[in-house]
Amino acid sequence: MNIGEASNASGVSAKMIRYYEEIGLIRPMGRSGNNYRVYGEEEVHILRFIKRARNLGFSLEETETLLKLWQDKSRESAAVKDVATAHIGDLERRIAEMQGMLKTLKHLANCCGGDNRPNCPILDDLAGDGAADAPVPAGRKKTRQDA
Repeated sequence: MNIGEASNASGVSAKMIRYYEEIGLIRPMGRSGNNYRVYGEEEVHILRFIKRARNLGFSLEETETLLKLWQDKSRESAAVKDVATAHIGDLERRIAEMQGMLKTLKHLANCCGGDNRPNCPILDDLAGDGAADAPVPAGRKKTRQDA
């Protein structure tokens, strides 16, 4: 199948397939007589694996590691779990940061009159003028810079 068909079968855009080839995440495909890339079911399966890993938020580096582990039938599942566990920790940290941002923005939006006056606590905070009133993001202690 050509790249368009592989794209349709895997759900990965042709542009991303070319990019994955370029960075070495997948091997370059052979070419047909008319110089089109030729993909088989195995390549489509690999592309689906990559797409699923990327949809779960794994980085390209993590995806490459997982792909190599998946293809290595002698691997230990502990190695796979280590990658997943590290990713879980990263996701939890990012979620906590986002919850802190959400809390801060809700507080600032609540403090804003949203009227015709020019003063705005949201802009004041962004400019550093209202940082003392804004809550500190979760997981971070208040410092002198926050005060």
